[in-house]
Amino acid sequence: MASEKLNMIEQFKNLDILKVDRRTFLKAVAALGATSFVSLYGKQLADALAAFPETKVVWLHGAECTGCSESALNGSSPEFADALSELNITLAYHETLLAQQGIFVDGKLVGTSDLNGEILLDELVKEGGYILVVEGSIGNGPSGTGKINMIGNHTFKSIYEKSAKNAAAIIALGTCATYGGITVTDCDTKKYCDFMGVNQTENKKGGMNEVLGINNKPVINLPGCPAHPDWFFLTVAAVLLGKIDLNNMDGILDGDGRPKVFYPPNNTLHDNCPRRGFYDRGVLDKRFAEGGCLWKVGCKAPYVHADCALRKWNNGTSVCMQAGGPCIACVEPIFPNGSMPYYVERESAGVLFGVNIGTVAALAIGAAVAAAAVHAVRRVNKEK
Repeated sequence: MASEKLNMIEQFKNLDILKVDRRTFLKAVAALGATSFVSLYGKQLADALAAFPETKVVWLHGAECTGCSESALNGSSPEFADALSELNITLAYHETLLAQQGIFVDGKLVGTSDLNGEILLDELVKEGGYILVVEGSIGNGPSGTGKINMIGNHTFKSIYEKSAKNAAAIIALGTCATYGGITVTDCDTKKYCDFMGVNQTENKKGGMNEVLGINNKPVINLPGCPAHPDWFFLTVAAVLLGKIDLNNMDGILDGDGRPKVFYPPNNTLHDNCPRRGFYDRGVLDKRFAEGGCLWKVGCKAPYVHADCALRKWNNGTSVCMQAGGPCIACVEPIFPNGSMPYYVERESAGVLFGVNIGTVAALAIGAAVAAAAVHAVRRVNKEK
């Protein structure tokens, strides 16, 4: 893998990244990752973006755990603050990071945006033209009121509505914001909460934008639980440099609104899994920590379209399967319900993901794996 990375860097290091066509730019972004990309092209990006007007980001938090913000803050090369500076971005509003004190300070009513976050957001919305980042799902229940999800004395649904209408573009960050994520887990209260993604919920198109009639805003989905910091920063860089045309994203996004460079439709996470060799030889763990392929303990990697295994996490250190955890398909629209039970082999899981297990079996060299997959095909066909 190290030699492959060096070959990629050699291949792309002499590019004028600002003059290449969109396809080559996105290919370099996908292949190199943020660390190598910024190392090679940081000065080009900084020089180009210095001529651009400052871009403001309004970052909202709905029903979520703030994990995507933490993931972004854990990014390195560039770190979060450096990335904002290099992209000429002002993080104008972020509820978790703001230093605003509230409506009252030292017993006195505060009437300016310097110390009152509500006034600050209203001023930004009135000004418009910002990139809206949504982290967390948007509650529509009970009965369309949105009161399941309140911030201060306001529903998050109403906060999202006013913010979305004046945004230049919307980035749904993390699986909760894109498809509902953990908040749409099947349970007795699901219908009363009615949590939604920005423009999609599970496998159904529409989401909160459809409910609110917001149909004219470009939306980019960056699912993941949490989303990788590269996916966010490199997407924003591509937008600001005009390598992603917000008015025409045909060919850029897949059918679920995800950038194909990070969520490749023709490849799965399984293709580059660090344990793929064990799968090919039919060495399938039946218990955790045995060191082989994690298929039989519930790994969903053969059905998942994401570059996690190449990009890796924690500054390129590791990925779930490498650390011994089976993939639970957190970037897919059917997560979490379609992934459950997480740690149990499910031969019929491919049907939920729209993947034929026979396709997965054809990739395997090991006879033991092929035999297991053929058995799965028979079971799936029988269940149909």
